Amino acid sequence: MGDIKKIVLAYSGGLDTSVILRWLIEKYKAEVVAFVADLGQGEDLDEVRVKALKTGASKVYIEDLREEFVKDFVFPALRANAVYEGMYLMGTSLGRPLIAKKQIEVAKGENADAVAHGATGKGNDQVRFELTYCALEPKIQVIAPWREWDLKSREALIAYAKEHGIPVPVTSKKPYSCDRNMFHTSYEGGILEDPWNQPPEDIFEMTVSPEKAPDEPTYIDIDFEKGVPVSVDGEELSPVELLYKLNEIGGKNGVGRVDMVENRFVGIKSRGVYETPGGTILHVAHRGLESITMDREVMHLRDTLVPKFSELIYYGFWYSPEMAMLRASIEESQKNVTGTTRAKIYKGNVSIAGRRSPFSLYQKDLATFEEDRVYNQGDATGFIRLNALRLAVREIVERNKK
Repeated sequence: MGDIKKIVLAYSGGLDTSVILRWLIEKYKAEVVAFVADLGQGEDLDEVRVKALKTGASKVYIEDLREEFVKDFVFPALRANAVYEGMYLMGTSLGRPLIAKKQIEVAKGENADAVAHGATGKGNDQVRFELTYCALEPKIQVIAPWREWDLKSREALIAYAKEHGIPVPVTSKKPYSCDRNMFHTSYEGGILEDPWNQPPEDIFEMTVSPEKAPDEPTYIDIDFEKGVPVSVDGEELSPVELLYKLNEIGGKNGVGRVDMVENRFVGIKSRGVYETPGGTILHVAHRGLESITMDREVMHLRDTLVPKFSELIYYGFWYSPEMAMLRASIEESQKNVTGTTRAKIYKGNVSIAGRRSPFSLYQKDLATFEEDRVYNQGDATGFIRLNALRLAVREIVERNKK
C-alpha cells in the first residue's frame, strides 16, 4: 500500500468505527476524516460528530442522504419488485452503495489517499463498499481494518477503547447486532445465531407484534406514477415523507417482519431478522397495480429478471454495467404502471382490496363469463389444437417406439 497521509472513514459512532478511527491514526500516522451518512437511522448525529472529533478525527462530514436514499435506491428497487431469496427487501444492501458513493466524493474533495470502512471480513458489506469504491474511483486505496488488525473480539475492541480513552456505552450490551435506516432495521448475530431460536419480542424497534396490532383493519389508497409511489390517501408526499408515513401505518399493524437464513455473497449462510413495514406495503401495492397495467409477456419476462436484479443489489453491484442494463429494462416496463392501489392492512398482513388505472388492461367485456360480443369462444378450439399439436406428436412417437 502506497504512502497514505489522509483517510476518509465511513463512521457511525459505534464501538467498531470509533476504535477503527483511532487505530487508523496510530497505524498509518495519517489524518483521518470521518464521514457520517444520515439514512434516517434515528441517532443524534451531533453527538456522533463530537465523539469523532474527541477520538481524533481532523474533520467530520455529516450528510442528510434520506431523500436520495429513498428516491434513487429504495424506489428503484421497489419498482423492480426486488426481493433477495424470496424474502429480504434489502434495506442494508441498498444503503451501502450510497454511503460509499458519498464517501468517495468526500475523499476527492479532501484529496485523500485512501478510504476505510468498518465491515468485517466475513460479511457482505465489505464487498458492497469496495465494489462501489472501485467502480467510482479505481485508484483510491482501500483500508479494511477487520482484515488487517489483531483485534478479533468485542472484548478486545472494548479494551482498546478504554486504553485510548474512547467512550464505551455503560448500558448492557445487546446480545445481537443491529443496523437501522429509514427503510428497515436488521438484526443478526449473538442470540440469533441459532436458527431454531425464535427472536425475542423486545428486539423489534419498528413494529408491534401482529398479536398486539389493532383488531380492525386499516385501509389506505396509494397512488403510483410510472411505478413510483407519490401519494397516500390523496395526499402528495415527498419520498421521505411517504416512507415515514407508511412505516408508521405498517409498524402499528405488525407489518414487515422477516426471519430468514440467507446465503451471503462470501459463501456463508447467515440468519437475519428484519423489519421493513413501509417497504412491505409498497411492495404488495405495487404488484397489485402491475396486475392490471402490465402486458402479460412483459410481466413474465420482467419477473425472470427480478432474481438477478435482487442478487446484484445484495452482492454490491449497484454501479455495474449489468445493473444499468437491467434498470433500463425495468424503466421501460413501468411506463404504464400508473394508478391507485387500495391496501388492506391487518395484523401483520397486507392484501389488495382494490386497484384502478387509466392504463388498465383489464376489460370486463373480455373477462366476463356472461354473453359477450368481443370474444368469440369458438376461437378457442383452434388455439387449443395448435398448442396441443406438439404434445400429440410426442405421444404418437412414444407409442411407435413400443
